[in-house]
Amino acid sequence: MTTQPTLFLSHGSPMHAVQAGRAGESWSALGQRLTRPAAVLVASAHWETELPMLATSKQPETIHDFGGFPAELYRIHYPAPGAPAIAQRALELLHGAGLPASANGCRGRDHGAWVPLMRLFPAADVPVAQISIQPSLDADHHLRVGAALASLAHEGVLVLGSGHMTHNLHEWIADARRRGSMTIDEREPVPYVSQFRDWVDNALHRDPAALARWRQDAPHAARAHPTPEHFLPLMIAFGAAGPRPLVEHIDAGVDSGVLAMDAYLFWPRR
Repeated sequence: MTTQPTLFLSHGSPMHAVQAGRAGESWSALGQRLTRPAAVLVASAHWETELPMLATSKQPETIHDFGGFPAELYRIHYPAPGAPAIAQRALELLHGAGLPASANGCRGRDHGAWVPLMRLFPAADVPVAQISIQPSLDADHHLRVGAALASLAHEGVLVLGSGHMTHNLHEWIADARRRGSMTIDEREPVPYVSQFRDWVDNALHRDPAALARWRQDAPHAARAHPTPEHFLPLMIAFGAAGPRPLVEHIDAGVDSGVLAMDAYLFWPRR
């Protein structure tokens, strides 16, 4: 069984399903480059619960959990099978680490999962399960969740954290209204976005312990993430790579100057 890296990506607007942009192109390139996983376990910012929950459906529906976008987006379905055995394995690992978790047999697949998966695995032939995030709990909790799942990478499972490097949605919507369009508009980042990205990159490469203090220590953290749910999937992906992973940064641009689309591969050390 080939050991998989773990992956964090910024899933961006649902428009990436129809307008690849730089981020979508990078996801497609990753899908061609990586060894095909046995399954994918996605921690998406768009599934929030009080405690970890695993989706065990055999055939999850495609959830169109957004509004105001072109009609063509609502006609898209991503029919990859579920991965109930992987979800159950993740439950066992979490329980073994002393982390309470439960199963959900009805949960569908939100756009934080299916939009990037369309580019990563367009044939929709890789089984996919989801795990929820807990915005009411801190970064350390999500690092612990990731660490509990670390053996999955050695079992051929790609653990994917789908969130955002920066996610001030109010600023993005304001820009889209000024432009009169929700299409992807890649441009240079505004200064606070660059400063936040640089801090995160330094933490991942040189000071991983700082990640648990990101709300207190990262520059402009409250502006980059007015709410934490889009940053927490990074913690799960990083924790799931095990101690001291090799860190590979993928610069996927910045939408409207404020939504940084960075991705990271974390390669477990043997």
